[in-house]
Amino acid sequence: MPVTVVRLNLVDPDATPRGLSERYRAALEMAAFADERGVSTLQTEEHHGSPDNWLPAPLAFAGTLLGATRRITVTVSALIAPLYDPLRLAEDLAVLDLASGGRLITVAGIGYRPEEYAALGTDWKRRGALQDEALETLLAAWTGEPFEHRGRTVRITPRPYTRPHPPLLIGGSSQAAARRAARLGLPFFPSAHLPELEAYYHARRAEYGTEGWCLMPPAATPLLHLSEDPDRAWEEYGDHLLYEARRYASWQRGTVRSAVRSRADDVAALRREGVYRVVTPEECVALAEEGGEMASLVLHPLCGGMPVEEGWRSLRLFAERVLPRLKG
Repeated sequence: MPVTVVRLNLVDPDATPRGLSERYRAALEMAAFADERGVSTLQTEEHHGSPDNWLPAPLAFAGTLLGATRRITVTVSALIAPLYDPLRLAEDLAVLDLASGGRLITVAGIGYRPEEYAALGTDWKRRGALQDEALETLLAAWTGEPFEHRGRTVRITPRPYTRPHPPLLIGGSSQAAARRAARLGLPFFPSAHLPELEAYYHARRAEYGTEGWCLMPPAATPLLHLSEDPDRAWEEYGDHLLYEARRYASWQRGTVRSAVRSRADDVAALRREGVYRVVTPEECVALAEEGGEMASLVLHPLCGGMPVEEGWRSLRLFAERVLPRLKG
């Protein structure tokens, strides 16, 4: 069965506090529904200071998702680890791991927006060193044993549920990220389909003598919205998809790579491009069949401020007319 994902980042450029609260509560209801219907994963993410209310607190939100569900995995992809105090981060992740029985997966990234570092008073130029410190601290802290941190001996309790430590991957699109994952013996999750970077990661692992594996995104990872009438959906809701696509693309500077980066400037171009797709249930099943064992279906029901009722229509179509055929 393909990996099935419901992505939730709570973007809504026009939301009032009341409206955004309703959107958050709808997201929790969607999470519980997805859990009951057998979706594999809920995915959330982290961005700061975005005028469209992009989720800035993924661990707090992940805790609410884990509390609203019983079986589904919750993935934070990605957590910008250098923006956190590493000891508090170790505690927070350990508590979430214990409370969920090991259902939280964290992809630790370094970020790519200097303004986020500036807003939180963190030195952008030190991001690599801060990432190293954060990851090394997490691995030491989760042993439950005393260790040296910034010139003092500390001990973090409680120990996590998952052994040897909570699921932790390193994300990124650079050789530095791959090298860091290899050195620490952690799995590597490239942010796009980058076979040459996977090869580099394994070569560095061999040099360091560490274990690990690479979770490579497929060459195409479209963000999906389901509708029985895609033409109508594009006409009525295409602006929501375009809004998020353009906002996200505006952050992709320099050598940053992403599996879901769009270059479209209007709805028609976005539809032709295929990064964001509106598909019928039958077309969604066909996508899964084309991808075979490596298929990944990423549903984005609340994309770009999508009306909640339309998000529910998409999710219900996925649950009622796609998932049963994938399981069969």
